[in-house]
This record gives sequence, C-alpha cells and structure tokens, in this order.
Amino acid sequence: MNNLWVLLAMVVYFAAMLSVGFFYSKRSNSSASQYFAGGRGVGPWLTALSAEASDMSGWLLMGLPGLAYATGIANAGWTAAGLAIGTYANWKLVAKRLRRYSAAAGNAITLPDYFSKRFDDSKNILSTLAAIIIIVFFSVYVGSCFVTVGKLFDTLFGFDYHLMMILGAIIVFAYTVIGGYLSVVATDFIQGLLMFFALIVVFTGTVASAGGIEHVAQVLQSIPGYISGNQTASAVLDQATGLQAVQQGMPVFGQPQTMSAITIISLLAWGLGYFGMPQVLVRFLSIRDADEITQSRIIATTWCVISLACAIAIGLVGRAMLPTQFLSQASAETIFIVLSQMLLPAIVCGVVVSGIFAASMSSSSSYMIIAGSAVAENLFRGLLYRKATDRQVMFVARITMALIFCFGCAVAWDQHSSIFEVVSYAWAGLGAAFGPLVLCSLYWRRTTWQGALAGMISGSIVVLIWPRYIAPLGGMFSIYELLPAFIIALLAIIIVSLATPAPSKHITYIFDHYMDADRTVGDMMLDSAQHHSIEEHA
Repeated sequence: MNNLWVLLAMVVYFAAMLSVGFFYSKRSNSSASQYFAGGRGVGPWLTALSAEASDMSGWLLMGLPGLAYATGIANAGWTAAGLAIGTYANWKLVAKRLRRYSAAAGNAITLPDYFSKRFDDSKNILSTLAAIIIIVFFSVYVGSCFVTVGKLFDTLFGFDYHLMMILGAIIVFAYTVIGGYLSVVATDFIQGLLMFFALIVVFTGTVASAGGIEHVAQVLQSIPGYISGNQTASAVLDQATGLQAVQQGMPVFGQPQTMSAITIISLLAWGLGYFGMPQVLVRFLSIRDADEITQSRIIATTWCVISLACAIAIGLVGRAMLPTQFLSQASAETIFIVLSQMLLPAIVCGVVVSGIFAASMSSSSSYMIIAGSAVAENLFRGLLYRKATDRQVMFVARITMALIFCFGCAVAWDQHSSIFEVVSYAWAGLGAAFGPLVLCSLYWRRTTWQGALAGMISGSIVVLIWPRYIAPLGGMFSIYELLPAFIIALLAIIIVSLATPAPSKHITYIFDHYMDADRTVGDMMLDSAQHHSIEEHA
C-alpha cells in the first residue's frame, strides 16, 4: 500500500510536468526565438532556479550523496566547494556581460550563435564546431540523467531498470519537444523548488533518526579518514565479490588515503566548468533584463550552497544509519531514495523522490533543447540551408532531440554506471571547450576567431585523450582532466589570437561599447540603422 501512495504522488507529478509542456506549446512554437530562448523574456527567479536545477541534475541527489557515503567528506566537500565558488563566479563575471554582448552582437539566442556573431564569422565555422561539441558531450549527459531515472524506479519499486529508464526518458522527451524552452524553464523552476525541499526534508529526517549530530559524529569518527578534510576513507574489498568487505556486521576500512594538493586542486577545478556550461549560459542569454541578474545571482548561489551541503550531509549521515547497506559507490548513489522510504510517510516520500526525477528531467530537457537548437539553428539554418523557415528549423531540432534521446538510452543501458563518473567526463568536455572562450570573448578585445577555434579544438581534444593516455602516468598527471584542458585551451586562444591579424574595427567597436547600452526586450534586435551606425563609427 505504501508503494502505491508513493507511485500515485509521482504519477501526479509527471502529469503536472506534461501539462506545463502543453500549456507553453502554443507560445513556444510561435517562433524559433521563443522555442529556443523564450523570446528573452524570462524573469530573475525562473532564470536562477532553472539554471541551478538544470545544472545539478540527478547528480546532486544521487551522485554526490553516494560519493560522500563511499569515501567521506573530503572528496565530496572539495568538489562542492569548487562548484559553489564556480556558481558565484559565473553569475558575477559572465552573466551580465554575456546577456548584453549577445544582444549587441546580432541578438544571438544560442551559445554557438553567439560565438559566430561575436567574431563576425560569416562562414559559421565556430558555430558549427560548437554545435558538434555540444551534441557529443550532451548526449553523454542525457545518458547520465536516464541512468538516474532507471535506478530510481528499480530501487523504489523493484521495477525493471531498462523499462523504467526508457519510460522516464520518453516523458522528458515528450514535454521538451512539445513545449520548447519555456516549458523547460517553467518545469525547471518547479523542480528546483522541489529538489531544495527534498534535500532539506531528508537531511532533517536522517539527523533526527540517526540519534542526533553528536551520535552521527561519533560513528563517523570511528572510520579512518572519513571526516578528514585531506584524507579519504579506503574500503577493503572482498576478493570474491569485488565489493566492500563486511566483518561482524560492520564495513571494513583500511588505512585512509591522504589527498595531495594536486587532488584538492583537481576537485576545486570542477568550478571552472561553469564558464562553459551551455545549459547555464543559455539562461543568461534569455533573462528579461541584464539588471535583474544581480537578484538571480543571490538566489542561485544561496540555493546552490544549501543544496550541496544537504546532499553531502545525507551521504554522511546515511553511512552512520546504514553502514553496510551499500558496498560500492554505484550502489551508494541510491542512499537518498532508501532514506526517503525509511523516514517519510508514503505520500511525502512520493513527493520527495519525485525530486530525483525532477532533477533528471530538468537537466536532460535542457540538454535536449540546447543540442536541438545547436543543430537546427547553427548547422541546418546557419550552414546548410540559410533560407530555412522557423517551422523547418524547429522540425530539425525535434529530429535532433529524438536522436539524442536514442543515444542517451544507449549510454544509460548499463545500470551499473556511476552517475558521478559519467557526469564528470561530460562536465570536463563542455567546460574546457567553451569556458576559456566565453571568458576571453567577454574580457579580451584582441581575441580572434582563429584563437576561438583553436581554444575549442584543443580543450576538447585534451579532455578526450587525458583520462586514457595521460592520467595513467600518475602523480601530477592524475589530475581531473578539466583543469589541464582549460589551461591548454586558454593558452591556445591567447597564442593563436596574437599570431593572427587583429579583429576588425567593426568587432572592436562593438566590444568597446557592448556594456554601455541597457538593452531590454523591446530594443534587443539590432535594426539596419544600428548596423549602419556601427559601420560609420568603425
């Protein structure tokens, strides 16, 4: 009976999300700008919470608690610190400038579009490459979200992982295709609130059920290195099963592993990824007014810090409550679900665990709509068929989303995949390919399109080859691939830009003045008179 109430609450939630998609379908399908960027009319609250919900995904409710449960506070804590710093820095350094520059540079509504228009790339070389990078890494990202969905239903109800993974993926695909960007933002806002509520409720419940903070601390202190800031707990594995060994009803740990400075820097480097995350950057492009970004920054940073802290605490307290429940990191990623079942009334549990599905829906829908817009707007209309109508562009976007849906399901087919590991790879790819370029495009006048191209290519290549060929060398080379890839991409942009002809006067004029104008929805479009004025000054 309890499971029936949980399932009922989740079904109601799913129905509500699909209803939002249908509600926005007419408005979203009125034009490509509405479908891909909401007509640049999104308010500060929706912008902030949708950005955070789409960014964190199921990783926040499953991957991060699972990491904390398996290894202790250090790994998860340093990663969370990097993410919190990165969130604030991205809103502070990038958001307002990107919003204004995207309007000044021809009203760009996608990140690839912004790159081409920022550097006056009439051949759309930059937007084409950016679109390809987005497709590659977002397809992996979508797969990680579908893994979350399958694990959720398998753990809660014992349903077949593969069947539920596909069913959940179909729901996400349906409301994204129907409602476009506005449905994604609106549902992400709801899901951001639900995720926040779920984390607070489960954290509070676990601390109370575990006998209070003092008792939890006492249990965790008995595990070598578990609550140290520079050590990680090291599980002793059973040779027969490959899982953590258990003796006398307690998990067995060996000597803790001391974290080197390289490892800590590596974890903090997760924050660099924000500068290149399309699902966050598109929120900056679509906000109603650049002056509302300060409010959004406060909301987003507060949400991020509290949510990350609760997610880690749930993993730690879960270890004290259920010391031998999960004997691998992949299985530990269901700790949030198990605790919800144990502690909450069935109907509340249904609402809370819907937060996991909410996280996956918000992220995967954002990835789909951004990848679809990149292919349709930047490859199809920008490169292959420049006379394409908005209706044709939106049709191509939907076909693209269908292909990504299929690829994501293929990635998620292995139910033993670690969500944390899958996300870390895609995060590094997008952060290194786009992050250095976004910063240079906004702050360095001398950046050229050739430098931009070199940055995207080098960042992507380093992420692809580092884990397989360089990290195994060990030592300083074992660092998270995002950091070396980010640095190499930044150096490539600088070196190639200095070695190639300086940008045209047209480009430098816009750069020198893009922060002057306070553009609102009504005057964002640069009309022909403005273009002539720019050319005359140049």
